[in-house]
Amino acid sequence: MSLKKICILDYGSGNTMSVYNAFKFLKFNVCISNKKKAISDSTHLILPGVGSYKKTMQNINKKLPLKFIASEVLIKKKPILGICVGMQVLSSYGYEFEKCSGLGWIPGKVVNIRSKSQNISHVGWNDLKIKKNHKIFKNINNDDNFYFVHSYKFMPFNELHSISETNYQEKFVSFVNYKNIYGCQFHPEKSQISGLKLFKNFVEEIK
Repeated sequence: MSLKKICILDYGSGNTMSVYNAFKFLKFNVCISNKKKAISDSTHLILPGVGSYKKTMQNINKKLPLKFIASEVLIKKKPILGICVGMQVLSSYGYEFEKCSGLGWIPGKVVNIRSKSQNISHVGWNDLKIKKNHKIFKNINNDDNFYFVHSYKFMPFNELHSISETNYQEKFVSFVNYKNIYGCQFHPEKSQISGLKLFKNFVEEIK
């Protein structure tokens, strides 16, 4: 039996149950909670996300014990994975509708995906152009495709924090990492076998 415990941070995100079901399928010990004890008892944290940057930050600030989580992540160095908007709010700030401060855990900004002068949405399957040999990508290669639904992109201030890119109209960062903090623009919970491999790597390979 694995001693790993995953806590999916519960602030009302729409993809929470899909993420939970994926980890249950992998037979990991997983819970959905915003309680300090569940967060403290966990070995890995997941920050899900569906919706807008500003609304996500409002809900995080309202429903999560953010100072406690920050201590777990920034001081105790507990691994955390942000998914989609959960990845984007790891940034310093975002420009969806209006400028809004994020968590600031990976320095960067979130801006529109643009094609010429048009804002566009990226919906569908795409692969990763892996830039760094990292254990989070164990057994993941160009044959693996992941499901994306987004209109904004994360632009880290330090290029070294981008560990994979994806092409859609333009290159954008699809995976970020800084120390114990990880974020993916795609939805592993909707990405079938490829997504399950990534979740498995996060829990088993990231200490």
